[in-house]
Amino acid sequence: MAAVGHSADEESEKNEMEMDIKSFSSSGRQTQNAPYIHKVGVPPKKNLLKELTTTLKETFFSDDPLRHFKDQPKSQKFILGIQAVFPIFEWGRKYNLTKLRGDIIAGLTIASLCIPQDIGYAKLANLEGQYGLYSSFVPPLIYAFMGSSRDIAIGPVAVVSLLLGTLLQSEIDPIKNATEYRRLAFTATFFAGITQATLGVFRLGFLIDFLSHAAIVGFMGGAAITIALQQLKGFLGIKKFTKKTDLISVMHSVFSTAHHGWNWQTIIIGASFLSFLLGAKYIGKKNKKLFWVPAIAPMISVIISTFFVFITRADKQGVQIWRLSSKRIQDWILRWVTDEDEQLKANYQTTIQFLIVEMSPVTDIDTSGIHALEDLYKSLQKRGIQLVLANPGPVVIDKLHASNFQNLIGEDRIFLTVADAVSSCSPKLAEDV
Repeated sequence: MAAVGHSADEESEKNEMEMDIKSFSSSGRQTQNAPYIHKVGVPPKKNLLKELTTTLKETFFSDDPLRHFKDQPKSQKFILGIQAVFPIFEWGRKYNLTKLRGDIIAGLTIASLCIPQDIGYAKLANLEGQYGLYSSFVPPLIYAFMGSSRDIAIGPVAVVSLLLGTLLQSEIDPIKNATEYRRLAFTATFFAGITQATLGVFRLGFLIDFLSHAAIVGFMGGAAITIALQQLKGFLGIKKFTKKTDLISVMHSVFSTAHHGWNWQTIIIGASFLSFLLGAKYIGKKNKKLFWVPAIAPMISVIISTFFVFITRADKQGVQIWRLSSKRIQDWILRWVTDEDEQLKANYQTTIQFLIVEMSPVTDIDTSGIHALEDLYKSLQKRGIQLVLANPGPVVIDKLHASNFQNLIGEDRIFLTVADAVSSCSPKLAEDV
C-alpha cells in the first residue's frame, strides 16, 4: 500500500509539472504573438538659436514662399517672381468660358448686393453715395491682377465706415464744411491703406492671433448694435439726430422727437421693404433652388423704392432711401507635408499616401472654408496624397454635402472617427495599433 501510495504521489507531481510546462509555453506563445507597442520617447533638445529661428520662420513664413525658387534657372525665377506679384499670369492660362460664365453670374449677384450696401456704408461715413460705389468697384479691379484668394471681400465694411464717420465728424462738420470733410476722409483712408500695405509687406498678419475670440465677438456685437441704432435716423425720418453713437444719446434723440420729428411715410416704406428683405431671405432658406431670391432682393428694393419716391415726390416730405444693413492652416499643412516627404525620401522610407484631418474642433464651415479644403485636396492630389476627413460635426457634414465636396473627395474618404479612417487607409497599421 505504501508503494502504491508513493507511486501515486510521483504521478501527481509529474502531472503538475507537465501542466506548469504547458502553462509556461502557452504564456510564451502569447507574449510572442502580442503586438509591439512603440514607446513615446523624449524629443531631442534644441539650442536657443535654432528654436528661435524655427519660431520666426513659422510665424513670418508659414507658407515658405521661396521654396518654389530653389534649384531654378534665372529665367524661371524671374517668371515665378512675376507670378508671385501678379498671380493673374499663373491662373489666367487655365481660364476658360466655363469659369467666365460662373464669374459673370457671381459678378451680377455681388453687384446686386454691393450697390445698395455700399451706398449705405457711405452714409455711415457721412459721405455721398457715389464714394461708396467708387470704393466698391475700383479695389476689386486691382485685386483681380494682384490677388490670389477667391473668397476675400475687397471694399468698405460697416464697422470701418461707422468708425471713420464718428471720428471725423468730431473734427469737422460734414454738412457745413463738406469739402474739408471729404479731404480729411480721403487723407485718413490713404494713410490707412499705407498702413495695411506695410503690414502685408512685413507679413504681420499673425498679430491678429493675439486678439482673443471673446474680444472679437464683443467688438463685432457692439458694432452691430451701434450700426443698427444709426439706422433709426433714416428709418424714422428724423432730421435732427445726435452725432454721438452711444446707446443713451441715440435713444434720447429718438424719443425726444417722437411727437414731431418722426415721418410716417418713411416708417411705412422702411417697414415694407424690411419685411420684403426678411421674406426673401426666408424663401431662400426654405427652397435651395430659389437661392437667387435673397441675393437679388436688395437691388430690387433699391430700384422699386427709388422709383416710388420719385413718382410720388416723397423726398419732398423728408423720405430718404436707407438700407439696414483658414489660408494659414492650409499653408502650414502643405509645408508640413513637403518637409515630411523630404525627410522620408532622405531616409529611403515610404512617402506619405494619406493625410487624415481630424474635424471635431470645426463646429461650422463657410464657403471660404470649403474652398480651402478644395484647394488643399487639389494640392495633395498633385503630390499623390489622398485627403481624408474624420469626425466632422453635423453642421459641417451638411454643408459639405450641400457643396458636393463629398463627390470631389469621395464619400468613402469621410469617416466618423480617426480610428475608422486609419483602419480603412492602412489596415496593417490598424492591426499593429
